[in-house]
Amino acid sequence: MLMKELQTIISDNSQRQIGSQQQIGLLAGAGRFPIVFAEQARQQGHSVCCLGIFGMASEELSDVCDTFHWIPLARIGRAIKLFQREDVNRIVMAGKIEKTVLFSPFRIFKLLPDLRTLHMWYRYARNDRKDDTLLLAVIKEFERDNLFFESALDYCPELLVKHGFLTKRRPSHSQWEDIKMGWDIAKQMGQLDIGQSIVINDKAVIAVEAIEGTDRAIQRAGQLCKRGGFTVVKVAKPQQDRRFDVPTVGIKTLQTMHEAGGRVLAIESNQTIMIDQKEVADLADKLGIAIVSLNEEELTLQLAS
Repeated sequence: MLMKELQTIISDNSQRQIGSQQQIGLLAGAGRFPIVFAEQARQQGHSVCCLGIFGMASEELSDVCDTFHWIPLARIGRAIKLFQREDVNRIVMAGKIEKTVLFSPFRIFKLLPDLRTLHMWYRYARNDRKDDTLLLAVIKEFERDNLFFESALDYCPELLVKHGFLTKRRPSHSQWEDIKMGWDIAKQMGQLDIGQSIVINDKAVIAVEAIEGTDRAIQRAGQLCKRGGFTVVKVAKPQQDRRFDVPTVGIKTLQTMHEAGGRVLAIESNQTIMIDQKEVADLADKLGIAIVSLNEEELTLQLAS
């Protein structure tokens, strides 16, 4: 009798575990990260219910997710109802959320926020609209309905770049000095929740990432430093919350650097997501761009050698 009851308990627990593994919500912004996450989550046996932010998320998500719905940016109430209807209570946020729309003329008419979005805005973000504040506000609003966000890296930690040189080309001594300067400033920027990336050339700050994102900052650097040869440094914030806005680079980053004249990409090891790592490294070698992944201690040792 005891053995039968024990088997029943084990069976019930297994069913609950399988059920919890099978249904993951995905709130998807722009870029390939949501696609890669969905593919890997499904390979692990999970079912992915995706809400793609209209005008940002890729249409390809409808092919790689089990269920897919388009959702306007400012319709948190609808997003909550859709996830509840699909029996989702664990959610992952992946992809870039374009925030410049928040500062466009007549934004209230363009966004047409629902009541839950207005509640979130005035309760959590009325006095502070920095990146972390806004994204944490979204998380808090979902949590009111017992919908909890997790880090995408809980499912695909292999996307984090390990330390070392990813390319045949290595930074020169002067470029290492630019990396060090950019690293120190970028960490301070992250502490202030300004941005994650900075562009340096000959120990001068060329461009700083803010609300526009890394790619546009690199493009601006190319306009300001027409001779090229600059270094891009991208690091995690000291207070980085891995549930959102983890530093991410990919093919598009390299293409933008090449077009603008960038020569070195320095990223923080074990803190930065690289989509399509082998393809990125191969393209960097082809374009003559050096990529190095390191931490602050390794950077200090490199400059001392």
